[in-house]
Amino acid sequence: MSVDLKVQDRVARVTIDRPERLNAIDAETEKLLDEAWLEIEARDDLSCVVLTGAGEKAFSVGADMKGVGKSGLEYWAIPRPSGFGGIALRKTLDLPIIARVNGYALGGGFEMVLGCDIVIAAEHARFALPEGRVGRMPLDGGMVLLQRKIAHNQAMGVMLTGRHHTADEMHRFGIVNEIAPADTLDDVVDRWVNDIVACAPLSLRAIKQTVNRTGHLQPSEAQALKLPALVRALESEDSEEGVKAFQEKRPPVWRGR
Repeated sequence: MSVDLKVQDRVARVTIDRPERLNAIDAETEKLLDEAWLEIEARDDLSCVVLTGAGEKAFSVGADMKGVGKSGLEYWAIPRPSGFGGIALRKTLDLPIIARVNGYALGGGFEMVLGCDIVIAAEHARFALPEGRVGRMPLDGGMVLLQRKIAHNQAMGVMLTGRHHTADEMHRFGIVNEIAPADTLDDVVDRWVNDIVACAPLSLRAIKQTVNRTGHLQPSEAQALKLPALVRALESEDSEEGVKAFQEKRPPVWRGR
């Protein structure tokens, strides 16, 4: 299996497992990734997702170019409403997603990173949207996401040159939250995971759903929306437990209801 999904302690870990191809995404891997996201969306026992690639060289180098037979138009004609890897543009997964970037994040691999909420990168990680150098374009999220996440000139510099950028550059751009030496990458990711899991699971879903559904609205319009996850969190037992635990000076016991 080219995609590994493990769930433990309210955390789903999705690993693209094709290190021999630098975790490039072929048709079978794309299908398995979409199945993994659907399974995660259907569960109510999760607080966080970690997405990464197997090995030490690559998060993912994007689409597997080996044996590519489709023209650019044929590729573009295939519907991918959720973006590259089923995650770049996905708006139905109301869980925090951490990208554990352990190496190259190129093309579609970078598009998947852009679809995550928090990005932790190894010092040796490299990021690029090099599609222009092979006569293609970052169709599955890159062109529409990067310009919304960083300054216009920075985004255009990334897309119009195809250059590789360091983790430090992406940190300065605001894409990377934290950089770690390769041998402490997992420790840093786990620190972020633990901080997320310490929060009420329904609050996490409500926050992400609100952010995902209201970015196009005026602040006053967004604030007035009574989104399902928001209402559920406010009516939950956990909402009462959080306040009670604070008053009693003890850690809260979240039940997700």
